[in-house]
Amino acid sequence: MIAPDRVQVIRVEEERIDSLVAIQFKDAVRAMVDPAASRVVLDLGPVTFIDSSGLGAVIAAMKGLDAGQRLELAALSPVVDKVFRLTRMDTVFTIHDVVPPLGESGPA
Repeated sequence: MIAPDRVQVIRVEEERIDSLVAIQFKDAVRAMVDPAASRVVLDLGPVTFIDSSGLGAVIAAMKGLDAGQRLELAALSPVVDKVFRLTRMDTVFTIHDVVPPLGESGPA
């Protein structure tokens, strides 16, 4: 059962989300998602590079969520933020400047 106020934070430990790690990244995020969380926030602070494969992995992770759950992003570096804005993915995801203080964390 999804708790409407439950926030889960998943800290991404990769510096690059590209074609070399995209599939593993997507699978790791999906495996860590708490089915009770209504909001899943990816802390992308350590990520300094993302390519189209990485964007696809983030989108695939979002599509793998249950109904009633949403994927949000936080702490994007300027380069990663620019990629999300240029591809208009900033209209698909809620993007936070910093990681929300609530929730649980685990590495991806």
